[in-house]
Amino acid sequence: MMPGDKKLFSFSEIKQKLVNYCVYQDRCHSEVEQKMREFVLIPEAREEILLYLMQENYLNEERFTRSYIRGKFYIKHWGRQKITSGLKLKGITEKLIRQCMDEIHPEDYYAQLAKMYEAYYFQLRGMKDYQKGVKTTRHLMSKGYEYEAILAVRETRE
Repeated sequence: MMPGDKKLFSFSEIKQKLVNYCVYQDRCHSEVEQKMREFVLIPEAREEILLYLMQENYLNEERFTRSYIRGKFYIKHWGRQKITSGLKLKGITEKLIRQCMDEIHPEDYYAQLAKMYEAYYFQLRGMKDYQKGVKTTRHLMSKGYEYEAILAVRETRE
């Protein structure tokens, strides 16, 4: 098969493949649309499949968003800003992102941030305290934590 070739399947086979794709892991619309590009489908067929996936609750944007937020925070330890950026790249609306951020409990957020601050700060060697503080702050901002939240954690340990 050539790199540009699309796979040929019947409508019902494609529909089943997309159901399996959604069942395996929560997906957002853009991921499903991307997956559909692998198959030869007329626009009406694409719409029909998308509608079916939503009606049967295989495709649920809110469930996807909540699952994404939980996974990126509790497993990957990303901050809210990095999670928000990731969701926006997937075409999730700002309103839905804000609505679903309650998946992260504030106590967990600050506890995780404090734990990461301590771990990173104390692994730094051969620097003055303020340098370690600056480097730790920069590291945590790259993980998507808000500057104000990092400062709040930093102040509690001084």
